[in-house]
Amino acid sequence: MRIYAVIPARYDSTRFPGKPLAIIAGKPMIRHVYQCAAACPEISEVFVATDDERILQKVTDFGGKAIMTGKKHQSGTDRIAEALQTLHLEDKDLIVNIQGDQPLFKPDVISKMVAPLIENTDISMGTLKFRITDEKDITNPNIVKVITDKEGFAIYFSRSTIPFYRDTDLNSVYFKHLGLYVYRKDFLMKFSSLPCGELESAEKLEQLRAIENGFKIKVVETDTNSLEVDIPEDIRKIEEAIAGSLKNPGLPIN
Repeated sequence: MRIYAVIPARYDSTRFPGKPLAIIAGKPMIRHVYQCAAACPEISEVFVATDDERILQKVTDFGGKAIMTGKKHQSGTDRIAEALQTLHLEDKDLIVNIQGDQPLFKPDVISKMVAPLIENTDISMGTLKFRITDEKDITNPNIVKVITDKEGFAIYFSRSTIPFYRDTDLNSVYFKHLGLYVYRKDFLMKFSSLPCGELESAEKLEQLRAIENGFKIKVVETDTNSLEVDIPEDIRKIEEAIAGSLKNPGLPIN
């Protein structure tokens, strides 16, 4: 069993067209993401799955590997599934889906995420969560929240605030979903063939397709947050985080 990382990268983002090519600290964002993925010791190879020649060219220019896909995919997982058709991988190989808008994630979070699937072959899909510390994130619909059962499997993901604490005197705890996934290759292909469900359509969250169809998602907690780029203004906070890390090498970027 080998582990591969695939970064889905489309050009026509609604809120930030051309986002993968946005320059952050002198390098396109897709290169930052690619290098973070390649730094994970469990990853055998890294690929970018894209719908745009400009992104493909930029990746190959810095020595990366890229695969062209169609433009009509509804989710990053669907784009990855098409890319995998050109690669000769084993059904039980693990595929790590790394969102192309998280340029500063720590490679060790991938190590933590894939560990349960390495240890237990009955688990087909996994992802990450981070305990929310900023109160603004609790009600922010761009911050996806997740709740899990006692075994660490997802019950639900939502842009709404979950859970709802009816009694205000309780110690409220909320978890942010970090948009990285790992799947077994055969499960990913099955998952991508399923129709988009009502919950996925409502929340615009592809992982809900798995829950709607009765599949379990293992959710691993990490103490490292991941900064995301949703709009052009987010570039500044990423560059500030990089600058802060350079001044204080021991300071985590999150």
